[in-house]
Amino acid sequence: MEFERKNRSVDRSARAYGEPMDNLAAHSTSSMAVPPFATEQQRYRALERRDARADGVFFYSVATTGVYCRPSCGARLALRKNVAFHTTADDAESAGFRPCKRCKPRELSLVARHDQLIASVRERLESSSTDKSLSALAQLAGMSPFYLQRLFKKHVGMSPREYAAAHRLACIEDELREGCSVTSALYEAGYSSSSRFYESGSGALGMQPAKLRRGGLGVSLRAVVRPCCLGRVLIATTDRGVAAIAFGSDERELFSELSARFPHADIASTNGALDALAEQIVAMIDGAGISNSVPLDLIGTAFQQRVWNALRKIPRGETRSYRQIAEAIGAPHAVRAVGTACATNPVAVAVPCHRVVREGGALGGYRWGLERKQKLLAQERKK
Repeated sequence: MEFERKNRSVDRSARAYGEPMDNLAAHSTSSMAVPPFATEQQRYRALERRDARADGVFFYSVATTGVYCRPSCGARLALRKNVAFHTTADDAESAGFRPCKRCKPRELSLVARHDQLIASVRERLESSSTDKSLSALAQLAGMSPFYLQRLFKKHVGMSPREYAAAHRLACIEDELREGCSVTSALYEAGYSSSSRFYESGSGALGMQPAKLRRGGLGVSLRAVVRPCCLGRVLIATTDRGVAAIAFGSDERELFSELSARFPHADIASTNGALDALAEQIVAMIDGAGISNSVPLDLIGTAFQQRVWNALRKIPRGETRSYRQIAEAIGAPHAVRAVGTACATNPVAVAVPCHRVVREGGALGGYRWGLERKQKLLAQERKK
């Protein structure tokens, strides 16, 4: 039992951080690949940029100084003719070079040290029995609260407070779906009472905890499946807006997937309002473009919401890489988390995750199939 709890904790942490599960890996793996730096020209360019991503991939030595460095070293850039590249520090020392006293290539890089530090802070945040205040975390990390806040947000894509909230929500969701009582689930997640849960603004679950535990019991959805240029599309709405847009080839399968998501929700047939909205969405899918005026009811963590909002700002006919989206939301190190947010987008096209591609321009993954992604992009590029 204890082993199962630890495994669930790891899974919750991944979802809170935004790391993709196995079934999402195809959507984001390539965007996280380490830059190849395969040629000497690429490696020298990395030196010019002091690119920390190349640290550990190779080392370089300077003939005129007799030292070797990591690519991100802040030393003055040497002339290309004086630079040689080495796969490991041992190779550089075997060639007669000594380690730089400035970048200390034998020690962990600054990026690696920051990764370790952020990992320890995340572990602290995930523990319900420890102090989660920013000042306490900063003391643990040996830096000022301001610097920790900035560093954590840069690496994770959200503040420590937002991360802790996302982790607690993931804990509650797991406990409720496994049949625990609402009171037990809230207590396990660190809330002293249900009032504290609601006071903290935890409505990101999209429904009251009791309804979530009962598989959406009491939640009203209206859904319809319509033909479109990409096969069939399911459109489901709540009272607040569109909660699902999903592509498929079989109407029964689409309804089955919706029912699996909300097994006890009241899923009713369409009405006049949904018919009109469905007609608008199908027209947009078939080439008219998607308007940001379409009302949406998106359920997601604070980080997912930031990514989805950034996707809606990508102009029609253009694409962005996962890294560009991460930079746009102020979290340049959260590329993998961006991939997960794209892969878990519940409303196809209205939140245009199809406009996110790999670094080199390759399509990457798509939840509803690469052929649909390719057709959508080709359609949007037409004038």
